[in-house]
Amino acid sequence: MPEDRPTLPPVRLHTDAELARDALAAPLLSRAVRLARWAGPATRVGAGGELIEEQLPAAAAELGLPADEDGAADASEAWRIAVDTGLVDVSEPDEQAEGEQAEYGGASAGEGLPLVTSGGPQDVLAIWQEAFEAVHADATAPVLDDLEDIVGEDGAIDLSALDWDPEAEIEFLDGVLGNLYLLTVSGGGAAAEEPVPLPALAASMIVPDDMGEPTDDVLEQVSEAMMRLDDQFRMFEPLGLVEYRPVDEALLAEESTEEAAVAPPSDEEDVSRYGLVRLTPLGLYGVRARLLEAGVDAPAVGDLADKDADALLDGLARYPEVAARAETEQWLARRGAADAAVELLAAAKGDDEGAPLRRLHCQQALTLVGAQAEPAVRAVLDDPELGGLARVWLVERGATDVPAPSESMIFWLAIDTIAAQLDAEGEPQELQELVEGLVGRHGGFFEEAWRVEHPATAEVLEAMGRLHGDKKLAKEARKAAFKARSRQAS
Repeated sequence: MPEDRPTLPPVRLHTDAELARDALAAPLLSRAVRLARWAGPATRVGAGGELIEEQLPAAAAELGLPADEDGAADASEAWRIAVDTGLVDVSEPDEQAEGEQAEYGGASAGEGLPLVTSGGPQDVLAIWQEAFEAVHADATAPVLDDLEDIVGEDGAIDLSALDWDPEAEIEFLDGVLGNLYLLTVSGGGAAAEEPVPLPALAASMIVPDDMGEPTDDVLEQVSEAMMRLDDQFRMFEPLGLVEYRPVDEALLAEESTEEAAVAPPSDEEDVSRYGLVRLTPLGLYGVRARLLEAGVDAPAVGDLADKDADALLDGLARYPEVAARAETEQWLARRGAADAAVELLAAAKGDDEGAPLRRLHCQQALTLVGAQAEPAVRAVLDDPELGGLARVWLVERGATDVPAPSESMIFWLAIDTIAAQLDAEGEPQELQELVEGLVGRHGGFFEEAWRVEHPATAEVLEAMGRLHGDKKLAKEARKAAFKARSRQAS
């Protein structure tokens, strides 16, 4: 098998324009933009660039938020995002000045604000990604329940007094987002329709794969992780990263009376009460960007559209069927049909380990090309590696003048097809049916198959021995595999 296969299945992203619209519609970024436009000469900020408390009610009113603590907190968060993303520039207090100018800094529109309206989709997405990084930093920050415990006599905050490991917190949250991303793209590459239960997501990071019944200690860790994730996903939802149904407040109240963490649900309970989360299309984009930044190979459909046919067929090796078709359609859309067929057939040749799967993807791609591929297909009818593929393609399109294949070509194509399916799918039920049907149609199959001049002959025959339900025929397959290996060694 090729060694450079992607570590993650490909994701099917929305267009940049669609994602940019989603980003601007996200409540948090939308509020940040509005506050950036609202800021002016009278705006006053503290030493850290935050809006002074006296201006929070006006900021909340500008955003249509309630005049209470929650409204002030949401306005403060939106302002911080505006500053962190460059939508707003803040200045420090002028120590040489008098009055408010010496006590407070000012604010003005930042370089990022014009890009919201005059920039391209990528400019908007870059601003949104910076907002994602800011919220991510907040989500992994320590929870300060009692400041008195960590503030020293000199007023400085002593982080060593906290039970907080910043690297571990970031690694855990990134692991959770990575698992959520993997669950999404493994289901076809697009944003999932069904949300993931929060307990399952927490357990995926804590419960060992080889653990049977989780211990009480492990369950307690899962419970604690659920509560931390509940807070974090509540922070991510206004950014448009996720759609989130939080843990039921009534459930939290029930558990708090017992002074215990929320336990994972039993089989009889409604799992939705414990939180449900799904990545949005924008969330897929954002998490993928973080994965790429971390050096993870996270391909997207369309990555191969500008590559040559060799790269396309090699790259499709681990694409799910739906994603492979979408990738192939994009590749074909940028080429003339006749030339594309010639390129695909040339790239399908070879006797290396990945060649059978390349030929399978080539055949599937040619079905999308249609009738314009026929001249290129007929040109390889006599090719020992492509002749069988060509005949199958022509017959499936209803051609009646297809030359009959030789017996050696029939057996070679059978070995090549099974080798490709083994590489693509392992040994599922469908492959077992293929093997049994093939052997059933050709009497004495194994007596001839071991002589086939194909690099994968022995490997395929061994697999047929494992897959065939008839013990006698399975034994014949294993004997044929032994003969094939002996023949290859001689």
